[in-house]
Amino acid sequence: MPRRDQLLALLVAVVWGVNFLAIDLGLRDSPPLVLVALRFVFVAFPLVLFVRRPNVPWRVIAAIGLFQSAGQFGLLFTAMHLGLPTGLAPVILQSQMVFTILIAAIALRERPTIAQLAGAAVGVLGLGIVGAGRASGVEGAAALVPLLVCVAAGLSWGIGNVVSRAARQSDGFAMVVWSAVFVPVPVLLASLALDGPAAVGEALGSIGWETVASLLYMSGLASLVGYSIWNSLLARHPAGLVSPFTLLIPPIGLGAAWLVLGERPNALELAGCAVLVAGVALGQLRRAPGRDGGAGRDGGAGPTTGGAPRSRRSGPAVAPMR
Repeated sequence: MPRRDQLLALLVAVVWGVNFLAIDLGLRDSPPLVLVALRFVFVAFPLVLFVRRPNVPWRVIAAIGLFQSAGQFGLLFTAMHLGLPTGLAPVILQSQMVFTILIAAIALRERPTIAQLAGAAVGVLGLGIVGAGRASGVEGAAALVPLLVCVAAGLSWGIGNVVSRAARQSDGFAMVVWSAVFVPVPVLLASLALDGPAAVGEALGSIGWETVASLLYMSGLASLVGYSIWNSLLARHPAGLVSPFTLLIPPIGLGAAWLVLGERPNALELAGCAVLVAGVALGQLRRAPGRDGGAGRDGGAGPTTGGAPRSRRSGPAVAPMR
């Protein structure tokens, strides 16, 4: 990969890692589900008027919107609202790798590689260590609740990944825009049920600068600019060369929260984060060229945000974080 494209991939990883600071900023001023709904309003409109709809059934687009966006980010934002540290959130969210591999094996009969199974096992161990670190803090077992909510976000993302893979749709950007149409209404309805009409009305009627800045970053930079660059890289290079850059997102998010917010994870949490990221990295290992029908040449499985794998013998790659 040329140096210019390597720098572009690094830029996307930084944008997506820092995105968790933008989420934290928006949550200071808005309820989590209202913030999710507003984010995807601006992802969908006005682009949905100009971007061609993906050539897949409506139910597939809706499922991707509901699981990959509404479910993932609704649960993620809620976890952070409940107290999950901003630096830990991108690490815990990588549990999606485990769920993607397992669900794809069941639903799509994609046989995971030994490296992916080992990576999933190491990732589960890392999650357990982080959970032990959270439970050992001053909040005790109550600190596990937001962690488990974030794991549920990873599960929702994993389901969305598998739906996206089954769709075999190569235009990831169009899918992001059109699937976003299905997010605001159900998320707002959930917020009305959980937060109450008064809280939702107050949040929508008195949007502060924190929410505006957060939305500009999340919808403009993280979703639209980030995915435009990412999809262009995937169009020019094998997924196996591009997708490993997503491994930089958790340490970037953790470091950014440490520097900006002063969040210092304890020793167990740091150890668990390191083990989890190692598990994700292990799951990225590919077979050598010529051992899997050419999978080594194109990096094995395709990206989970768009296309589909060329062979069902390769399991899912790690999906990029939005």
